[in-house]
Amino acid sequence: MKIKELKIYTPNLPKQTDFYVDKIGLDLIEKTEFEARLQIGKSILVLIENDKFQPYHFAINIPSNKEEEALKWLKSRVTILKDGKNEIQDFDFWNAKAIYFYDMDNNIVELIARKNLKNESKELFSSKSFLEISEIGTPANDIEKTYKTLKSYVDIPIFDGGFERFCAIGDEVGLFICINKNIKDWFPTNDRAYSSYFEIEFEENGRDHKMEFKDENFRVVANKL
Repeated sequence: MKIKELKIYTPNLPKQTDFYVDKIGLDLIEKTEFEARLQIGKSILVLIENDKFQPYHFAINIPSNKEEEALKWLKSRVTILKDGKNEIQDFDFWNAKAIYFYDMDNNIVELIARKNLKNESKELFSSKSFLEISEIGTPANDIEKTYKTLKSYVDIPIFDGGFERFCAIGDEVGLFICINKNIKDWFPTNDRAYSSYFEIEFEENGRDHKMEFKDENFRVVANKL
């Protein structure tokens, strides 16, 4: 799955935009009074001013050999979210390593180096090393129901997990991370997981899809927010 565009809410658009542009170094494509569009590799992150905001969790793929450089680069800009003393999390079951931090809205943002993608880089790490948005959290009370709703629109596989506690849907380029929010919180902070509204444009099996995640389920949308 290739995530082309992800739209999320923010309660403070200027503050959040400044964080991503000035501190993280993302390119600002366009900004209006209520919306900012930011380039993240092959993906676009859209921030929309809205007081119905609830925190998100999303991830960004980085080159598979750059987690140590990414950590050093990030530590000069943000506070790293740790699991115990560990600043880099080793997901051996996915052959991946990840680093976490908060943005200005306390969204949990993850940089993940997936070794299986074999997308090594010789360039010095920077925000230009961000490859694409690779994950968005979709917490729910009933994972199976959420997955079946999505699959009724898009023929998309389960990458890992099951319907009880945790289910990763898609592939290593792009994943919906669906957790049972009654029994699991977000790693590594144990923050409460919210079924936060978002809109997403993605490609799966050579076809483009535009959907919203609302009330723990997916729906096809035709118009912009």
